[in-house]
Amino acid sequence: MTAQDLAARAGISRTTLLKIEKGDLKTEIGLVFEVAAIAGVPLFDPEPAALPSHRARLDSLLTLLPQRIRPTAEDTQVDDDF
Repeated sequence: MTAQDLAARAGISRTTLLKIEKGDLKTEIGLVFEVAAIAGVPLFDPEPAALPSHRARLDSLLTLLPQRIRPTAEDTQVDDDF
């Protein structure tokens, strides 16, 4: 599938598709999900039980960062009080 075909199937312009490809943070997340679904790019692991292994792998990679820039427990807490 060409980029023009993908943009047409998603109902967006080629310019918007280029923004998605470049990771433009101003692009609507719904469009990103739609293009990923059409292109067959998995964004989420279909197996919820795999999450702990992904988290452990991420934690082991984070230990390679210098101590001063590692996220603290406070940084990883989700503030969902809104």
